[in-house]
Amino acid sequence: MLDIRQRTGYLFLSVMLGHLILISAQVQSRAGVPVLESVTFGVFSRVQGATASLVGSARGGWDNYVDLRDVRAENEALQKQLGDLEVAMQQQRALASEAERLRELLKLQKITTLPTLAAEVIAGNPIPGMQTVTIDRGTADGVLPNMAVIAPKGIVGRIVGPVASNAARVQLLIDRDAAIGAQAERSRSGGMVIGDDADRPLRMDLVSNLADVQQGDAIVASGVDGIYPKGFAVGTVESSAAGTRLHRVITVRPAVDFSSIEQVLVVMVPARGATPFEKPAAPGGSGK
Repeated sequence: MLDIRQRTGYLFLSVMLGHLILISAQVQSRAGVPVLESVTFGVFSRVQGATASLVGSARGGWDNYVDLRDVRAENEALQKQLGDLEVAMQQQRALASEAERLRELLKLQKITTLPTLAAEVIAGNPIPGMQTVTIDRGTADGVLPNMAVIAPKGIVGRIVGPVASNAARVQLLIDRDAAIGAQAERSRSGGMVIGDDADRPLRMDLVSNLADVQQGDAIVASGVDGIYPKGFAVGTVESSAAGTRLHRVITVRPAVDFSSIEQVLVVMVPARGATPFEKPAAPGGSGK
């Protein structure tokens, strides 16, 4: 318990505080406002200012949070729209590329005097060591073995049997068993272009060491094989050098990019007969 001195001290302080409050209430400041009211207003204004600042900060933080959520949602929506646009652009580019290929094919079909049939490549070759593709035309369309197949850039190959009613295989010029009668367009020196594989140029054999065949010469079909139409592009001479025997050593870069064949034309002219360099078909084989 508090002793008498402590209680007396507290009572004295209370009385003095009361007097000060009463005096402050009666005494006016220079502005004519009671000192008590001025002091009280100042204290409460500071409290109110601090409270308002806290409330403003909290409100600003909430607004920023709401705005951030809106921005995040808007960003996600924009990213989705961007993804959709990229897919649409890819589709448009693919359609434009296909349209360009079809225009080139149609142009070739119009300028050639030979009867042709447009076909689409639907599959590659599942048999290792054979360079062939499958097209969506067959006997129902009049397609026969040994018919030539061409593209806007040049000769692709020939149809090999057996031919289905709605599909046929095309032996590409780069197949190791393929061959075509050819000649240099500039000098008319003739020979035979033989397939090698997809990674190396073709070979041009049976060209005399005395023949004028130079690097950069265009090589075209000569038509002597009875399969490929004369004058169509085969490729370009990549190298030409005199051989150790009678014939030159010539490599030819194909005119056609065989890695990206999609549409072709089948020349609807039956072969005139077996070529001297064509292998006879094995029983049940492909006619290669």
